[in-house]
Parts: sequence; C-alpha cells; structure tokens
Amino acid sequence: MIADVMADAGSRMDRAVEAAKEDFATVRTGRANPQLFQKILVDYYGSPTPLAQLASLANPEARSLIVTPYDKSALKAIEQAIRDTPNLGANPTNDGNIVRVTMPELTEERRKEFVKIVRTKAEDAKVHVRGIRRKMKDDLDTLKSEVGEDELVRAEKELDALTRAHVDEIDEALKRKEAELLEV
Repeated sequence: MIADVMADAGSRMDRAVEAAKEDFATVRTGRANPQLFQKILVDYYGSPTPLAQLASLANPEARSLIVTPYDKSALKAIEQAIRDTPNLGANPTNDGNIVRVTMPELTEERRKEFVKIVRTKAEDAKVHVRGIRRKMKDDLDTLKSEVGEDELVRAEKELDALTRAHVDEIDEALKRKEAELLEV
C-alpha cells in the first residue's frame, strides 16, 4: 500500500516537472522557435484549436517563422491569434498563402521581464509538487492503522526526498532557461 502511494506520488511529480519544462519552452528567447507557438489557441469555426493542429511551422531563419495553414480559410484567424498572444511581441504578416512571423530583437529590459515570468512559472510548479506531497502525506496518514509506525516514518522520509529531488529538477531547468534568456 505504501509502495502504491509512493509510485503515485512519483508519477504525479514527474508530470508536474514535465509541465513546467513545457511552460518554460513557451517563453521566447532571442530565436524564433516553433515551440513558442504550441500553446496558441486559434478560434477555428467557433472552437479554440491549438495552432499546431491547424498549420505546419517552419523556421527558415533565426528570427522568423513561417506558418502554413492546412486550411486557407483559417489564415486570418491564425494571424489574429498570433498577434493577440501576449509576451510574444511577434508581428505576423499574411500573404494569402502563409503567415510570416518576424520576432523582434529582445532588449535587456524585455529579457529581464521574461526571466521574471519564468521564475513565476517555476514557483507555481514547485507549489504544485508540494501540493502533491501534502496529498500523498494525507494518504499515508490514512494507512496509519494498517501499517507500522516505523514504516510510516520511513515512507514520509522517502516522500520528502522525492519532493526535494523534483523541486531541484525544476530549479535546474529554471537555471538553464534563465541562462538561455540572458544570453545575448
């Protein structure tokens, strides 16, 4: 029973770390990266649809991206969704067949702003991991009558170590992303 709780905690924390890394990828650096556009939702026939399902993304140059829609009728909606996305600063242009997105050069002030955004996302991920720990600790406490006190204490220490390892992994990903953002 304790092993089930620990396995559940580990898999949930792993998913939280992966979600944090995906969130970090959506914050732009000095280069145009198709991952920046993964979370953009386009109003396609009245329903919000991820851009990756509506178009192919190509990266011909460091600061430009070409979005080729599968359905030409979605061209205006795609262009509008890219333009309306906050924290992107992109300027899309539509030539009737494709949307060309040019990313502006990042200023030092804008880079520092992005670092703050990434730190906030990292803190949110750490809070989520700690919330998982709290929930799993409650689950362990409900097993108190079925298992020994020593096993419970050992499981709590193991849970704390697991939490610490996942928080450290988030911190490491944060350091990498900060270095990437501040790199000129």
